[in-house]
Amino acid sequence: MAQVTLLGFWPSPFVYRVIWALKLKGVDYEYVEEDVLYNKSERLLKYNPVHKKVPVLVHAGKPIAESTVILEYIEETWPQNPLLPKDPHGRALARFWTKFGEDKIPALFGFFMTEGEQQVRATKEGQEQLRILEEQGLGDKKFFGGDEIGMADLEFGWLAWWLEVLSEVSGVKVIEAESFPRLYAWIQRFKEFPTIKETLPDRSAMLTYFKGRRATFLALAKS
Repeated sequence: MAQVTLLGFWPSPFVYRVIWALKLKGVDYEYVEEDVLYNKSERLLKYNPVHKKVPVLVHAGKPIAESTVILEYIEETWPQNPLLPKDPHGRALARFWTKFGEDKIPALFGFFMTEGEQQVRATKEGQEQLRILEEQGLGDKKFFGGDEIGMADLEFGWLAWWLEVLSEVSGVKVIEAESFPRLYAWIQRFKEFPTIKETLPDRSAMLTYFKGRRATFLALAKS
C-alpha cells in the first residue's frame, strides 16, 4: 500500500476533518506536525506552494491540499465506510451543506475576532446561519447524512469541540441547548462517537492557544 502522510497543525479544525476521515475509513497514515505560524517547513512549501497552509495529504508522493478537496479524494480512493450516500441526490445534498459550511466560515467565526458592539452583531449573524443549518441541514436526523457520520458532519465537526473553546475565550454563548436543541444534541452525539472522541485535542491547550490568537486578532483590528 502506498504511503499516506498528513501535514497538519494540532489546533486546526480543518486538519481534524482529514484525521477523522482517515480513521473512519481505517487508513493508516503518518502525521507530521507543522509550525505554520512561525516556521513553515520546506516540505510544506513544496507540497502546497499556492496557499502554504495545512492540511496537506500526501499519497504515493502526490500532494492534495484544502480540507474539503482532501475529503473528496479520500472518499474516492478508499470507498470503504463511505462518507457520501449512494444515491446522487443524497450526495448532492451532502456537498451542498459542505459548501455552505465553507462559505459561512467568516460569519461563523466572526464573534471570535471582534469585541463590543461589533461582536454582538457578529454573534447574531453567526447564529442566523446556524439556525439555517439546524432547520434546513440537520432537521430531525441523527447526523447530517442520516444514521451515520458523513462528509457534512466532518465539515461541521469543529462546532462540537472548537466552538465551545472559542466561545469561552470570547465570553459569548453561541449555541445553547435551549436555543439550538437539535444542533446541540448533534454536537453531543458527534463528540462522543468513539473515533471522534479519541482524537480530540487537549482542551486546556486549546484555551491557551486561542486566547493568544484572539488577542492577536483584536490587536491587529486596532492597529
